[in-house]
Parts: sequence; structure tokens; C-alpha cells
Amino acid sequence: MRNIPRLVISAVRGGLGKTTLSLGIIAAWRNQGKQIASFKKGPDFIDAGWLGAAAGRPCYNLDLFLMEEESILRSFALHANGMDVAVIEGNRGLYDGVDESGTYSTARLAKLTGSPVVLIVDCTKSSATVAAVVLGSKLYDPSVAVRGIILNNVSPGRHESVIRKAIEQSSGIRVVGAVPRMRHGEFPERHMGLTPFHEHPDVEKAIAASASVAEKYLDLAALWRIAGDAGPLKAVQEPAIPSADSDRPTVGVIRDKAFQFYYPDNLEALERQGAILREINALHDRELPSIDALYIGGGFPETQAAELAGNVSFASSLRAAVEKGLPVYAECGGLIYLGRSLRLDDTVYPMTSVLPADFILEKKPQAHGYTQLEIIGPNPFFEMTRTLRGHEFHYSRIVNLEELHGMVFSMRRGHGIDGAHDGIVYKNVLATYTHLHALGSPLWAQGMVKKAREYRVTGKQGVR
Repeated sequence: MRNIPRLVISAVRGGLGKTTLSLGIIAAWRNQGKQIASFKKGPDFIDAGWLGAAAGRPCYNLDLFLMEEESILRSFALHANGMDVAVIEGNRGLYDGVDESGTYSTARLAKLTGSPVVLIVDCTKSSATVAAVVLGSKLYDPSVAVRGIILNNVSPGRHESVIRKAIEQSSGIRVVGAVPRMRHGEFPERHMGLTPFHEHPDVEKAIAASASVAEKYLDLAALWRIAGDAGPLKAVQEPAIPSADSDRPTVGVIRDKAFQFYYPDNLEALERQGAILREINALHDRELPSIDALYIGGGFPETQAAELAGNVSFASSLRAAVEKGLPVYAECGGLIYLGRSLRLDDTVYPMTSVLPADFILEKKPQAHGYTQLEIIGPNPFFEMTRTLRGHEFHYSRIVNLEELHGMVFSMRRGHGIDGAHDGIVYKNVLATYTHLHALGSPLWAQGMVKKAREYRVTGKQGVR
């Protein structure tokens, strides 16, 4: 495999336009006929969806908390191979991590992948002080290759000129873009990130707007040279791929406006284990098709609550399949859908009633961050005593916790369902607030497909 041109887009803090500018760079280069591999540092689904839409191919997450370093390098090399360039969007500030040492930070990912960093800095009501921030970022860890600076919220003219000269004279790092303060953006925010691209009224227009910003205010040629100067990737051992056989179970995946959050790596992991994936629409399909297992990801079921509640025939067919022993794995939004009801303000919407859980959507997040789980109870997909790492982000909570018993995950980190536990099991259903990533939890795909094969052959109910 040839060397891969690559760069990391980072910033001195969150909220400085990393996603919008990353989208713009990707879209502008794509307009030039280049093929781009996009990656998102961290567990975020929404930014990754936008980056993938701009690149015209799936965006893959790279997360040092969820994944081993070898898995990250392997995924990066695999999905960037054959592309003209790889763009990694960081999260938060360059050195921000889970502790004072910046563990799991964007800086660590940049060093792991040998990627040069382009740093976005805020110029609001500052001039030479911006240069001090840049110099500090360079000296804080000299092994991080900060190779370019993008000025954001800068006033054209003397303000920009003073900052450019101060940065280049003090640190020697080249300024590769200067973006003025903009009053109106193309990306309305919801919750703690961008609106999912599936729900944006005009995705192509929004991406074109970000490309226009990049083409007007960034030195794309200089950015291209920075990416091209990246050194060789670390060598990684290719993983063993299970041998193909004729026993290929069908795993249904509910993908519609309500359930959008799926890591591409998770879907690919199921396929590598031998599964055939079949997309299902819980909003419009009248009934569940013939499948051997079901995967319901996260999303925003609250935005489609009325339509989900109105599709009574689909909910009934799903409930009947569960009673027959269909293996089902559900995360976050999928957990809500398997409950009895979802309350939004003064309206209560019935869900599928697979699980005896009633949900209410609050105005503030009920949990947000990484999770670490210990498996303490029998379930369809994992052996007991194992530990899992994931993340959670939800505004909903269960209001009838007293009716829930025997949850199978103990929370070593994170909130889960009740602050101490996560993971509700019913027959061959496992539903949880925690999102797992297949590269960090490879036993998940193995367990899903194994149970699907078992159900396909025997139709056996219960958990192992």
C-alpha cells in the first residue's frame, strides 16, 4: 500500500467550526475530482454522517477510548487505501481528553496515525495573544506535528495581518486560512451537535456552502501540501477474516429517519462474520420481514414518535417475532422503541411494548460520555464476566425503574439506565443505552451472528 496523504483538523477548543471547515475542505477537494477518505475522532455519529455525505462515502470513527491502537491503525489504513487523501476531524481542543494528561485526545490520535495537524484558533478580540496560544500549542508537545493555522472569527485587514505576522514570526507555522465571523450558518444545531444530515432540508446546498467557505477563505493548495508531507504509516498486521460458508443468516437493520446512528464498522463487522444485512423501515414497512436477527440503532425516535406510534402493524409483528425468540440488539433510540411509551411534553406515544419501560424526554441530557460495563447477567450475545467499553448520549430516561429487574450490565463508568446498571434482557432481546463500536467490542458481532445462525436453524427461545 502506498503512503497516504493525510491531515487532522483540530482546534484550541470546541465550537470553533471544525466540522464546518472539515466539510468545506472535503467538499472543495471533491469538487476538484479528488477521492477523500473521511474520519471522525471520537464516538460522534452526527458529525461523521455529515463528513461522509461530503466525501461521498462512509466516514469512520477513530476513538482511543473505545478501540485498541492496532484496530485504529488497521481501520485507518483499510479505509484510506486507494484514496487521494484522508481527512480526520478531531474533537474538542487538540490536547483535551478524559483527564489532565489529555488521555485519548486528538493530539494522541494525530501522533498514532503520523498525521500533521491544522489548528483552528479563535481571533475574537485578540491579536498577538493568538500567536502565544499557537506557540503554546506547538511547545506543549513538540511531537505533535502542528503544520498549519486557520484563523477563525478574524477581521479582514489590519487585524488579520497583525495576527498572521505574529504567528509566523513566533512559531514559524504557516497561516493557511482566515475565516471572518459569519452571522448565519447553514447548519442548525440540535442537542449538542449538528442536525443529522438525514434531516437537513437541503444537504447538497449545505455542503456546497461549506465548500464555498473553504474555497474562498482557505489556502487549499497549502493544505494539500501539508497532507502530502505526512510520513509513512505504521505497519499493522491484517486481521484474520472468518472463512465464508453457505450458512449466512439475515440480520435486519432498521434504518430510517428515526434510527440513523450506525457505525459503518459495526455493519461491516456483521458482514465479515457472514451475515447478510437487510434494511428495514419502521415508519413505512407494514410488518417485519423474515430475518434471523434484528439490530436497532440509535437516533432521534422522538422526532418521528407520532409516525412510529401510528405504524401499529409493524410494532405488532416485531412484538410477535420477539415472542418467538427473534434475537434483537437495540441501542439508545432502539431501546426507547422497544419500550411501552415515550412521553414528549404532554403527549404520550405508544411504542412496541416489547419491554415494560416507559420513557420521558427531558430538556437536558440525562447522560453523556464514555461508559465501561461489566457483564453480570445472562444475555443473548455476550459471555458473563466480560467487560465492554462504549459511550452514551441521551435526553430520555425511564420513569418506572421499579418495574425493571435483573439488568445485565454493571456500570463501572457512566450512567446507563439507573446510574448503576444498563442492559435489559427479555427472551433473546438485549436493549441498552450504551452504544458499542465493533472495533472495540469484537465479540458483539460474533455474538449477534452466532445467535442469528442458532435462531435460523432451531428457532430456539431464551438466552444461552
